[in-house]
Amino acid sequence: MSKSRKPSPPQSGIATSHPTVLREPPPGADRILSSRVFGLAAVALSVIFFFVTLSESLVKSPAMDEPPHLASGLSYVSTGIFRGNLQHPPLLKELSGLSLLLGGIRWPWTPETESFLRGDYPKGTQPEWEIGSKIIASNGPDRTLFWARLPFLLISSLLGILIYVWGRELAGELAAMFATFLYVTDPTIMGLAFTVTMDAGLTAFAVLFLFTLWKYMRNPTPQRLAFCGFALGLVLCAKFSALLLLPVAGLLLLAAVVWPAESQPGRKRTILDPYYLEPGETPPLFGSLQKAGRNDPCPCGSGKKYKACHGSKAGASAVSWLSERWGLCAATLLAMCVVAAVVIEALYFFPKDPFLYVHGAKLVNADHSPDYQAYMAGELRPRFTSYFAVAYLLKEPLAAILLAFAGLVLSFRKKSVTALQRLFLLAPPVVFFLGTAMLADQIGVRYIMPVLPFAHLLGGLALATLFTITAKWGRWVAVALCAWLVLAVAGVYPDHLSYFNESACLMSDPAQIGLDGGSKCGFLWLDDSNVDWGQGLRQLKLWLDHHAKGRTIRYSSQYPFPTAAYGIASVVAGVPELEKQPLSGLYVVSASVIARVQGIPGASDWLRRTPTVAVVGHALYVYDIP
Repeated sequence: MSKSRKPSPPQSGIATSHPTVLREPPPGADRILSSRVFGLAAVALSVIFFFVTLSESLVKSPAMDEPPHLASGLSYVSTGIFRGNLQHPPLLKELSGLSLLLGGIRWPWTPETESFLRGDYPKGTQPEWEIGSKIIASNGPDRTLFWARLPFLLISSLLGILIYVWGRELAGELAAMFATFLYVTDPTIMGLAFTVTMDAGLTAFAVLFLFTLWKYMRNPTPQRLAFCGFALGLVLCAKFSALLLLPVAGLLLLAAVVWPAESQPGRKRTILDPYYLEPGETPPLFGSLQKAGRNDPCPCGSGKKYKACHGSKAGASAVSWLSERWGLCAATLLAMCVVAAVVIEALYFFPKDPFLYVHGAKLVNADHSPDYQAYMAGELRPRFTSYFAVAYLLKEPLAAILLAFAGLVLSFRKKSVTALQRLFLLAPPVVFFLGTAMLADQIGVRYIMPVLPFAHLLGGLALATLFTITAKWGRWVAVALCAWLVLAVAGVYPDHLSYFNESACLMSDPAQIGLDGGSKCGFLWLDDSNVDWGQGLRQLKLWLDHHAKGRTIRYSSQYPFPTAAYGIASVVAGVPELEKQPLSGLYVVSASVIARVQGIPGASDWLRRTPTVAVVGHALYVYDIP
C-alpha cells in the first residue's frame, strides 16, 4: 500500500497563496442599501422638482390671487397689523412676507397704505389687491415674485421628500419612491407649487399633520402629541378648509383603537395612550373569547364553559373597554386642539381679539358674487354636481389616474396593507374631496389639491406592484406609464397650470392632441385657474417684442394685474365687445374669457372660428383682425 505524503512545509522565501474568504453581507444589508437608494432617489426627484418649478416661476407673471396675498403678508410681518385678506389665515402669507423682507422689499408707507392699515375704507372693498400690484410693479415683477414665491417652492419640494418618508411606512419603500415620482411629475402640482396662494401650502401641511398623527399612534408619547398639535396649528393657519381635517383626525384616532398601528420598539404606556395593550392582552371586542362557542371551554383557562365564564359579560366588557379607549381618543384630540390654538394665536401675534381666527373663517367666500355662475363644458350654471370629479379626470395625466385607481383596488387586495393603513390612505382624500365638492366655489381643480398626494401614494403602490410581479409585461407596462408621465409634464412646460390630458380633445378634436396632451382643448371644458390665472403677461411681452413690437393690443382678461407693469400697451376689450363681431386690431384674449363667452346664449362664436396668430403660454389667444 502506498502511504499518503504529508504536504511539505513552505520553503523560506517562497510566497504562498491563501484561499480567498468570501464574506457574506450582514443580515439586512441589502435592505439598508435599497432603502438608501430609494431615499436618495426621492431626494433627487425633489431637488429636480425644485429647479424645474423655479425656472417655470421665473417666466410667469402674477397669478390672480398673488398680489393681495403678497401685500397682506408683507403688511403682517412689517406692521403686526392684521387688516387685509382675513378670509385666509396668515401662515403662508407671513412666510411670503418674511422672504420679501429678506430680499430687501419693504412695506410702502403711503397715504393709501396708512389708510388701509387703519381700516379707513368702505366695507366690502379690498385695497390690498391694488397695493399688492403696486408693490410688484414698483420693485420689479421678477425680483418681487422671486422672493415672494421662494418659500412656496421650498415647501412644495420638501413635500416630495415627506411623501417618501411617510409612504414607506404605509406602502413600502419602492411604492413610496414611485409616489414621489408621481408627485413631481404632476402638472397640477407643478403649475401651482410656486404661486403665492394657499393650496400648495395647505397640501404640504395637511400631509405633515397626518404623518405626525400616524407617528403618534405608533408611539403615543407626550412629545409626539405636542408635535401633532403644532402641526395641526400650522395646517389650520394655512387655509380655513383645513378644518375638514378635524373630523378626519377624530375618525383615525377612533379607528386605531379597533385596528391598532404597529408599535415602535421600546414603547411605554403614557397617560393619553388609547392604544396600549399589556403583553398577552387581547381587545375584548375582537379577542379570542369572541371565537369560543357557548358550550366550549373558555379560552381564559378557567376550566368553565364559555357561557358560564365570560359569555354573559363579554359584551358589557367590550363596550366598557371601547368606551374607555374612545374617551382617551377624545381627550387626545382635545389636547392637540389646545396646542393648535396656541400656535394659531402665536401666528396672529397674540392679538387683543382672541377670536380673530374665527372672524376670518366667517369671511370665507364673503367677497364672492352670489350671482356668479360656474362654467363647465360650454354651459354656465350656479353649480355643477360633478365639477370637481370632471376637473380631476381632465386635469390629471391619464397614466396617473389609471395608476391611482389600480392602487385603490390593490389597497383592498394586498394583505400587507392593514386596515389602519388603508384608512389613512383613503379617509383624508375622501372627506376632503366631498367637503370641497359641497362647499367650495367651482373655479379650479386647485381646491382639491390636498387629495392628490394620496392618489400618488395609491399610484405608487400600483407601480411597485407592476415592477415586482413575476410576469415580464409588468415592468414594460410600468416603464411605459412612467414615460407617459414624463412626456406629459415635459410637453406642456412651462405652462403646467393650463394642462389637460388627452381626453379633453378626444371627443371634440382629436387632431389637437399633442405632446401637451389635450391642453389646446381645455377652454372647451373649464375656465378660471384651470386654463388661465393671469400668469402669461411676461410671456406675452416676449412674443409681442418679436412679432408685434410697438402695437397696442385689445386685451381681454378677468385678471386685474396691469399690463403696463411689463411694458405692454393695451386697451380693454370687454366681454360685450367679444360677444359681437370684433373690431380691427390685435386682440389678446384669455382662455378663461373664451370659455365663458361661448357659454353666453346668443354670443358670436368668432373666437372659436377665427384662426389664431399664436397661443401664448397655453393661456392667451392672439387674433389679428384686419
